[in-house]
Amino acid sequence: MQQIVNFLLNNKNAILFLFLFTLATLFTIQSHNYHKSKFVTSTNYISGGLYSWRTSITDYFHLKGRNERLVAENELLRNIISHNSDSSRIEARDSISKTGVYSYVRARVINNGYNSIDNYILIDKGANDSLSQDMGVITDKGIVGIIENTSANYGRVISILNTNSRINAQLKKSNHYGSLTWNGKDPNIVQLEAIPRLAPVRKGDTIITGGRSVIFPKGIGIGTILNYELENNESYYKLDIRLFNDMTDIGFVYCIRNNYKQEIEALHKAQGK
Repeated sequence: MQQIVNFLLNNKNAILFLFLFTLATLFTIQSHNYHKSKFVTSTNYISGGLYSWRTSITDYFHLKGRNERLVAENELLRNIISHNSDSSRIEARDSISKTGVYSYVRARVINNGYNSIDNYILIDKGANDSLSQDMGVITDKGIVGIIENTSANYGRVISILNTNSRINAQLKKSNHYGSLTWNGKDPNIVQLEAIPRLAPVRKGDTIITGGRSVIFPKGIGIGTILNYELENNESYYKLDIRLFNDMTDIGFVYCIRNNYKQEIEALHKAQGK
């Protein structure tokens, strides 16, 4: 114990300098958007390499489960093709080619947070793969989140299990829509707010993306209604939604690029003038 005390006393000036330097750096990052952005990008680069190495090992032991999901997705795609002999209808429904409205970039999840109230997901694709901020992220089962930031080779995704997440969603059987949020409790259940009282709400009904933004196309699955109640003013419902995705077991994802995003946003800005 005495040796520790002696060490602190002998190096008190250096320790004080490091403490003040760290404190000043944190204040600078928090108060300046530019520095904060650079810090997040650098963190993505460093943590991305570490998580990528770890994931390469763990993925080996989950190959069977991943293959089963790929087979299931291939089956779904084949069923879509078999029920749509007209190729133009297939393109309009899937929009996979770059000539369509949306195109997709496959990525692997190398770190998935779901234990805190503000969770993030790290993927192994970034700016070098044409990924950018505000791109939607999904799996074959449903939505996962939205890209918040990218480095050259990695992307940071705001999970739908994040209290800051707000995603437009609607009832599949009607055009009533609201805002998808998370209360920070169950990783399998999210909340859908501001659904009008007149909406035909039933337990078990499907919730999908509303398509009222440039991030997600309309019709991507989210989950089913578990419970619902009227909010305090009794004009809107608040719904509990059981997710299609198991957010604790996300392996591969698809990042959605809206090929007309800049054109749409330019029109919105022009209307706002």
